[in-house]
Amino acid sequence: MNKQLDETDAKLFRKSVEDAEPLIQERPEPYRQRPPPFPIEQPKALREHEDRATLSEAEVETHEFLLFSRPGIQRRLVADLQRGYIDVGLELDLHGLTSAYAREVFDEFLLECKRRRVRCARIIHGKGYGSQKRQPVLKSKVNYWLRLQEDVLAFCSATRRDGGTGAVYVLLRNPNKGSHERRRR
Repeated sequence: MNKQLDETDAKLFRKSVEDAEPLIQERPEPYRQRPPPFPIEQPKALREHEDRATLSEAEVETHEFLLFSRPGIQRRLVADLQRGYIDVGLELDLHGLTSAYAREVFDEFLLECKRRRVRCARIIHGKGYGSQKRQPVLKSKVNYWLRLQEDVLAFCSATRRDGGTGAVYVLLRNPNKGSHERRRR
């Protein structure tokens, strides 16, 4: 049953409530479903910490010859990297550094590579002959650190002329390809 006020009753009602003020209620608003929150990008330090949680250093084996590539990287590209056919844009020498200081220098080096849009870099870690147990400490650290970096697509021990098993070639994400895809979206 639909009851409607006639025009005279509606005018009378409006006139009688024109000086009314809304009541202030101290009760909570009724429940309504809120939309999901927008994700907030985490600071780099937190992302690195999450990466470390997914891969522990003990899980990474360091052999005499290092070789790593992410899924989807072409074998031919990795073969060119192994042969030293890709031009090295920047080089980092970690010889004789402590692992803590080497990590700082390593992080700065990768940022510089990204800033300069370097496609391939060489990191000299040494063979570990100068360490206490004559074990390659920095080699195993570099092997682990490189796997944590999203921009590192592949790495392998260098050719003999560039340091052999005491150095690695690092293939970095193509800076031109990444920025082109981001502009298209």
